[in-house]
Amino acid sequence: MSIGDFLASLSSGRIGSVTKLLDAIRNNIPAGFIESVSSGMVSFVVPLSTYPAGYHTGKDTPLPYISIASQKGHVVLYHFGLYVDSELMTWFQQAYDKQVPQKLDMGKSCIRFKKPELIPFDLIGKLMRQRTLDQWVACYDNIRPAGR
Repeated sequence: MSIGDFLASLSSGRIGSVTKLLDAIRNNIPAGFIESVSSGMVSFVVPLSTYPAGYHTGKDTPLPYISIASQKGHVVLYHFGLYVDSELMTWFQQAYDKQVPQKLDMGKSCIRFKKPELIPFDLIGKLMRQRTLDQWVACYDNIRPAGR
């Protein structure tokens, strides 16, 4: 699946907000991450050429950082850095609460946007600038499962 295929699969009501979300990420994510599509999501990953160990689920799987999915009731932003970096999580939750009138709907690494008009695109851009590729890799190395 290509990024074009991913966008074409979206309902007409989501194309605009997902495109804006992609733009917020693309315009702000630090150098080194690459964009790919896998598992029906657009992802920004650490390429294997930079981090050959890859993601612990498979040595040929690049280390994920950010992914966007469109699910039945919402647009989802998966941010693996939020899941493992409590300082980043605290910053994001506080900033979100100040900027968005709706309660944060979040799982371990997923932020669910049920109302696309309330996606805080500027905040997502700021979130992208909070950690460099090297900082993400160092954070992941600290929590990487042993033996993988």
